Amino acid sequence: MIGLLGGAFDPPHRGHVALADAAEHQLGLDEVVVVVVASPGHKAVHSSAETRCRLARLAFPGRRVELDRHERTVDMLRAGPWLDPVFLVGADEFADFPAWKEPDAVLELARLGVGSRPGYPRERLDLVRQRLGRPDRVLFFEFDAIDVSSNEIRDRIGRGEPIDGLVPPAVAADIAEHRLYRG
Repeated sequence: MIGLLGGAFDPPHRGHVALADAAEHQLGLDEVVVVVVASPGHKAVHSSAETRCRLARLAFPGRRVELDRHERTVDMLRAGPWLDPVFLVGADEFADFPAWKEPDAVLELARLGVGSRPGYPRERLDLVRQRLGRPDRVLFFEFDAIDVSSNEIRDRIGRGEPIDGLVPPAVAADIAEHRLYRG
């Protein structure tokens, strides 16, 4: 079973890494492929796709990192070489899943692995799951989520504050070396 962790990774942080590690272990995945979206259709990016791929390779050593030229998950899954992968998302992202482009088509092409932190209200997740055409294609797992976002990291860098502990050390070093996210 292949897991796909897609995102802008602008920059990748320890929460992304924890999600991938927990999914691999708890869902019995053979591999987690990190898919860096070149131009996400739903948000602006602050560094180039090449830079974000480099950072992702540093954040996920030993994992395959691929660049995705599609703006939407369903289009990537239609074009991709994977047979019934598990697309990984966090619980907060899953709450917005019905608003994605063709969510039922996403569930035909991939199972959805939803990671939630202990104590996250499962009722909220179950309500979303019940609205889907293929609720049987949704798998839940728990992980110790790290309360961090890429936006927060960029803001901290812009203010000259440290990001130690929020991103893997190699990512922090690369950001400092290349003076990324300085405004």
